[in-house]
Amino acid sequence: MTARSDAVVLIGPMGAGKTSIGKKAARALRVPFFDTDAAVVRDHGPIEQLFAEYGEAHFRAAERAAVVEGLATGGVVSLGGGAVLDPETRADLARHRVVFLTVSPRVVAGRVRDSNRPLLQGGDDAIERWTAIFEERLPVYEELADVTLDTSTGPLQDVVDALVAWVRGTTGDEQKEQTA
Repeated sequence: MTARSDAVVLIGPMGAGKTSIGKKAARALRVPFFDTDAAVVRDHGPIEQLFAEYGEAHFRAAERAAVVEGLATGGVVSLGGGAVLDPETRADLARHRVVFLTVSPRVVAGRVRDSNRPLLQGGDDAIERWTAIFEERLPVYEELADVTLDTSTGPLQDVVDALVAWVRGTTGDEQKEQTA
């Protein structure tokens, strides 16, 4: 197995709290925080506009470039929900610590309500679309994850604390064997 980097990568569905938890965990760990969605917006403009003008394939290429940048930066890296669909990204994650943040549909409803997220647009039921996307991606998230943390209950700070404790308690290749 190749040596793992110091990056801690957060994966999971839309609305799981990757950005909020990632920022707090990075602060607690005193490392940089990198959000691939924010990097795409910084470099290309609003994600919903990219989807509308150029389509999902163009967005995914921009997202892939942001993933490469984030992984090179290290620290805590939050990936967009669909970033794991890229085979090169999945291969890259083998060299990093990967945390799968999950959330129940019941809880995510409040987090994505009135959202401008392109994959939730059109039709009547955004949570039904969210659930279908989540179920499709779930095997990939589970395969890549070193640890899974649920953000459905309690304060998000509890998840941050569990994440920080896991990072501090694990190093190198032993993480693949740990779950929380």
